[in-house]
Amino acid sequence: MARYSNGESVFSRLARLLEAFEDDSPVITVSELSKRTGLSLPTVSRMVSELVERGWLQRDADRRVWIGLRMWELVSRAAPTRDLVRTSVPFMTELSARIGQNVHLSVRQGSEAMFIETLSAPNAVQTVLRGPGSRLPLHACAAGLVLLAYGPPAVQETVLAGPLPALSARTVTEPNALRALLSEIRRTGAAFCPGLIDPANAAIAVPLRSTGREVVAALSAIVPNTDAARAMVPLLRTTGAQISRSLAARNTPAWQPDSEDPQESEGARHGAGPARSLRANASVFALGRVAMP
Repeated sequence: MARYSNGESVFSRLARLLEAFEDDSPVITVSELSKRTGLSLPTVSRMVSELVERGWLQRDADRRVWIGLRMWELVSRAAPTRDLVRTSVPFMTELSARIGQNVHLSVRQGSEAMFIETLSAPNAVQTVLRGPGSRLPLHACAAGLVLLAYGPPAVQETVLAGPLPALSARTVTEPNALRALLSEIRRTGAAFCPGLIDPANAAIAVPLRSTGREVVAALSAIVPNTDAARAMVPLLRTTGAQISRSLAARNTPAWQPDSEDPQESEGARHGAGPARSLRANASVFALGRVAMP
């Protein structure tokens, strides 16, 4: 692979550019891309022009840039979570209609829960998630706690070793307390987290299993934080069991996280750039979504 004089590969620079697109600013200028990536303006301008020619990016008359349809086409065609989403969505749709709230599907990627599908319901409570591709730290959200509780021991120990940043006053940041919480989740088969991120909401999550009973994903819902919230747990468990049986019947492969080392930053993997911040952040590869101005 061709490399620049500083040893960085062409692909590394391409990855840095594509990862600069975020959900809160999916349409940005070339100048902003240059600032976010640390690449020179001429380099970014040249790369953008080539990507626009191939349909990977789109650009308007004001020279604003966003992810192109060609990229969405390529990624959705071979998305590793496609079978997982297809199998889960019918059950998620029924659950969302029944409880009248938002329902999410997530997998573990490194030290984060990556939400690969979200279903919204009219008048549902607001959440911090921005849609498919959003991420939250494993220890700081209900879905992440489930994925961590059933994750590889090496991943658990690495996360427990910290750091454990707090997203709210309810985030468990003490390793022994977190270890006890993970044990309780495995015992009950569900994470019930009232007020974990938003005091007005309660988050519920259950594991989803595939062939061999391996936990491959988490099903979660955000509901009002009232006395009735805990009554939703059995509904999540039932839906989770239905999805798990369907996944096993379809022999859906397990999602393979990008790394078994949750402390490995995006920058370390691509050879440059800062580590990804621990906040809800939409991937440019969000399934079924295309950023448009």
